[in-house]
Amino acid sequence: MSEISTKPYLLRAIYEWCTDNGYTPYLATVVDARTRVPREFVKNGEIVLNISFTATSGLKMENDLIEFHARFGGVSREISIPVDNVVAIYARENGQGMAFEATPAGPREQDTAPAETASPSLAAVPTQPEQIQDDMPDGGGEPPKKGGRPTLTRIK
Repeated sequence: MSEISTKPYLLRAIYEWCTDNGYTPYLATVVDARTRVPREFVKNGEIVLNISFTATSGLKMENDLIEFHARFGGVSREISIPVDNVVAIYARENGQGMAFEATPAGPREQDTAPAETASPSLAAVPTQPEQIQDDMPDGGGEPPKKGGRPTLTRIK
């Protein structure tokens, strides 16, 4: 029997921590052919989703798939995300959470080397505004605005 990844357990734990503390859990994921999300909200191959109790219906966080219904523009949509595609789960209010490497579905046709299995890794997330670096992944180069919505910064 193959060993189950720790990633789905960590996702469920951070989700529970967010809800227990009154925070809004956000899920950042890489979008590919296996991901069912509204494509019009995908930016740079990724989407960030509010997965709080008030924003979702029928949330199921299983070992291989996260499924729920959510409203986008007033229309209920079915969302399905492979756990392998999740790159972060965090609290909207303070940015605390956990980031992961997206695990590829398998070796691509053009790859000749066998794919390595990536496991979740823990990394410190800055909690003070002065610790957040201004080199955003989108190349904007501007520091985050004070008092606005928190943004996720991946640290590699």
